[in-house]
Amino acid sequence: MAESIRMSIVLPASPKEIYEGWLNSKTHAKFTGGSEAKIDARINGKFTAWDGYISGTTLELEPDHRIVQTWRTTDFPEDAADSRLEVILEKVDKGTKMTLIHTQFPPDQMEEYRSGWEEFYFQPMRTYFKG
Repeated sequence: MAESIRMSIVLPASPKEIYEGWLNSKTHAKFTGGSEAKIDARINGKFTAWDGYISGTTLELEPDHRIVQTWRTTDFPEDAADSRLEVILEKVDKGTKMTLIHTQFPPDQMEEYRSGWEEFYFQPMRTYFKG
């Protein structure tokens, strides 16, 4: 059975700021703590983040609302299929609720990615968007 992670955070930023930042190489690198990111911000565009540790392809884009990407790390077994990441942005009173739904990754890696999303995305994004 496929494992999945669903995590949410409220950030003091607009959906547009987060959406555009996620898809911008320089901004993505800044709000994740400074590691290099290279993002081709269009459907079927390739991306890497965290100095090449993460890579994938953008599958779907709904401006300022939703991003769907294939996603894998260099820790995936060579024969493992890519996982799927869905980023959902919803306007709320104090900014934007960002929900990550991460599925189809190697089952023994679930806790590693759950803690990774918190440590390497949510925590630095809280700092970045505080301004």
